[in-house]
Amino acid sequence: MLNEAQLMIRDVHISDRPRERLIHQGATALSNQELIAILLRTGSRQESVLHLANRVLTHFEQIQELKNATIEEMVAINGIGQAKAVQLLAAVELGRRLSSKQTDTKFTIRSPKDAASYLMADMTSLKQEHFVVLFLNIKNQVMHRQTIFVGNLNASIVHPREIFREAVRRSSASIVCAHNHPSGNPAPSPEDIDVTKRLVEAGSIIGIELLDHVIIGDHQFISLKEKGFM
Repeated sequence: MLNEAQLMIRDVHISDRPRERLIHQGATALSNQELIAILLRTGSRQESVLHLANRVLTHFEQIQELKNATIEEMVAINGIGQAKAVQLLAAVELGRRLSSKQTDTKFTIRSPKDAASYLMADMTSLKQEHFVVLFLNIKNQVMHRQTIFVGNLNASIVHPREIFREAVRRSSASIVCAHNHPSGNPAPSPEDIDVTKRLVEAGSIIGIELLDHVIIGDHQFISLKEKGFM
């Protein structure tokens, strides 16, 4: 009797195979396992492609963790060679680019939610803190986005001069700062509040307003402006 691992695609009724289901029902009808199985294409003599896809999902625990996977992590999974790893990483990167808000039409920041939406897809699952600045024109449109530093946030690392030097160079009317909390909890720390106050003061002197400092957690965010910290 075949066990789950040995149940090959050829043993599955044709209407239930991932490719055929995508053709007839659309990609949204497929599970994460089925989508990954399509990308992997084949399993092995000992294991079906569906079972291999399930092991990939189990390895990364959450589908979002695939965004930060390296080729070394991929090939460390038994059954995933370099070719399969490349296919998966290419699909992940394509998805990242499709979900990006950076289009030819400038994105306008009208609220903290706009800023969070612009950055959420890229920042919500990062394993380290990334401090990002959005440089805006007079219409609050994003002209440029730049990661200023990666690491634990503290006042000695985030220098206002670096941020506002770039803002002046790009003739920015204002800026929005954001950073992520890898823990998933976006609650501001004393260091977050201290850095924000320093940036507000520096911007006031230069004449380039800090509109907000947004902290991004696990698919949630907090605006320090809305919380009254600036």
